Amino acid sequence: MAVPAAQSPVKLMALQLLLWHSAFWTVHEATPLGPASSLPQSFLLKCLEQARKIQSDGTALQERLTGCLRQLHGGLFLYQGLLQALGGISPELATALDGLRLDVADFATTVWHQMEDLGVAPTLQPTQSALPTFASAFQRRAGGVLVASHLQSFLELAHRVLRYLAQP
Repeated sequence: MAVPAAQSPVKLMALQLLLWHSAFWTVHEATPLGPASSLPQSFLLKCLEQARKIQSDGTALQERLTGCLRQLHGGLFLYQGLLQALGGISPELATALDGLRLDVADFATTVWHQMEDLGVAPTLQPTQSALPTFASAFQRRAGGVLVASHLQSFLELAHRVLRYLAQP
C-alpha cells in the first residue's frame, strides 16, 4: 500500500500502532486450537518450548530487576539513617547535611513507589535498625567522612546500574 506524500509521519506511526494493537488484541482474544488442528505436532511443540523459554527469561529478568530495586532502596534507607545519626556534626555543615538527607530520602521514596507500582514492594516498609551514636565532635566528623565516602561509592554504583538498565 503506497502512502501519499501529504500524510505526516505521525499519522503513519499512529496507523501502525493501531494495526499492531489490533493484531495483539486479536491474538489475546483468540481461542486455543483444538485437537483437530491441522498444524503439525512438531510445530506446536516447538512453539510451546519457545513460549516457556521466553516466560522463564522474563521471570528471571523481573527477579533481577526486583533485586536491584530492593538493594537500591535498602542502601538508600541505610544511608538515610546514617545521615540522621550525623545530626549536629557542625553548624556550618548542618544545611548541607539536611539537604543531603532530604535528597537521599526522596530518592528512597521514589524507588519505593516504583516497587509498589510494579507490585514487588514488601508489604511493610523497612524500619531503621540501631544506628551508631557519635558521642564526641571528633566521632561525628570522622563518621561524617566515612559515611560521605561510602555514600558516594554507593551512589556511583547505583548510577552505573541504573544507566545500564536504561539502555535500550
